[in-house]
Amino acid sequence: MEGPILTDENLTLLLDELYQSYGYDFTSYARASLKRRVSRLMMLEKLNGFSELFYRLRHEDDYLKKVVGELTVNVTEMFRDPTFFRALRESVLPILATHPFVRIWHAGCASGEEVYSMAILLEEAGILEKSLLYATDLNPAVIENIQKGIFPLSQMRQYSENYIASGGKKDFSSYYTAKYEYAKFDGRFKKKMIAATHNLVSDRSFNEFQLILCRNVLIYFDKDLQDRVLTLFNDSLEKLGFLALGSKENLRYSSVAKSFSQFSIKEKIWRKGI
Repeated sequence: MEGPILTDENLTLLLDELYQSYGYDFTSYARASLKRRVSRLMMLEKLNGFSELFYRLRHEDDYLKKVVGELTVNVTEMFRDPTFFRALRESVLPILATHPFVRIWHAGCASGEEVYSMAILLEEAGILEKSLLYATDLNPAVIENIQKGIFPLSQMRQYSENYIASGGKKDFSSYYTAKYEYAKFDGRFKKKMIAATHNLVSDRSFNEFQLILCRNVLIYFDKDLQDRVLTLFNDSLEKLGFLALGSKENLRYSSVAKSFSQFSIKEKIWRKGI
């Protein structure tokens, strides 16, 4: 069953409203992706047309959160792409362990599965206590979830398999407490996290990091915005710091490419030069 039609003019009107009235700038995101996401929201909400969506956005207080949530949604899971986390475990963390203090930025962290995965890696490497994880996303709803550390219990079997494939040796269930349909991760992880909203489109650097992860986010941006965000990451990384991108993302043709060398070709990890 087809949903209501969303025209290019409708999408432009929506993006203008989100920016002018609420400060959310999606104008440099890939239009085709945005159009699919808005159309999906209209279908899921069983709206009669774009005018109903626009009316709800303007007149219902909670509807903005729903629209922003749909536009920023990222499919994620703990230890997603286990070989990537194995590369972090075996090649990157031993280098970070030589630092007196470790700052890691998860940019566009979605609902936090990647952040908790990293916290577990850091603990198993013996460096969680001297580390701080900054988890940021445009969507305030997912930031709340990171602060709670609660995930669906039904996902734990898959997450455990991913963890083992990434080189994990422990019983994955030892990291969380099961209650009803949810798994609550140990509070010691949350204590090492700072979760906050951050807009990669407009906000500036806020610290200097040894590792930045921004996986499967840049694919939703146009070329100009990709360059702006990569420049932000370059400015936010200390010398010899690491940058990790998604499997379909690359620095090769970016404006900052000359500042980096590829540390792991297969896993899309770069290291900033001196």
